[in-house]
Amino acid sequence: MFSVTEMREFELFSVEHIATFLVFLAICFLLVFFRKGLKPYKQAIKWTLFSILLISEISHQIWVVATNQWGVEDLPIQLCSFSTFIAMFLFLKSNNKLFHLLFFIGFIPPILSMVTPEMHYSFPHYRFLKYFLHHAAIAWAVLYFIFYEGYRVPRKAILTSFLFANVIAAPIFFINILLDTNFFYLANPTETKTILSFFGSGIWYYINLELAALFVFWITYIPMGMLLKRDKVRA
Repeated sequence: MFSVTEMREFELFSVEHIATFLVFLAICFLLVFFRKGLKPYKQAIKWTLFSILLISEISHQIWVVATNQWGVEDLPIQLCSFSTFIAMFLFLKSNNKLFHLLFFIGFIPPILSMVTPEMHYSFPHYRFLKYFLHHAAIAWAVLYFIFYEGYRVPRKAILTSFLFANVIAAPIFFINILLDTNFFYLANPTETKTILSFFGSGIWYYINLELAALFVFWITYIPMGMLLKRDKVRA
């Protein structure tokens, strides 16, 4: 049995943390390199991912309410929630432009969140399991749409998606001021030590945040560009 103290003390790069991340990578590998064998189970994969995303959002709200911890910061308007809702919509209805945005905000950002998570609970606490499964499912959904539904992203989408993300972030910035929250981490870096902790403060925090986002978008696109070239050769 785990004591309450043990359940609450998350340790960065602990055995549990590394093992969980390796499981995530292994499933990414399976989804991509064994996709031909998994194609007959496409519908099962689709609805499994949809269910994980839906249950993650709902169960979080139930847990914070049940434990008397709910606050305005628990409103589902964090970046991962936006990615979740976009992915769930795409599971129900095709939309290329929405996928472009999901591709850039729903793959590397969740992975970075798993590498340096804002986490206080260790395995096997619900928050640990929900956090990693939720973020993993967002990234898996992106892979699903690319390799099982045939979605592709043009190079011009790097800039258009970056601008669209900023349009979404603008009202979130003012919501943070109004509610004293930190949605999209636009008010300040995370409380725990993460990559955002190195972005400085004040105006430099926002400059570095924008530069990092643009860099991540560009890096994210590299394998997509390679995939498009391969598709062109095979055509």
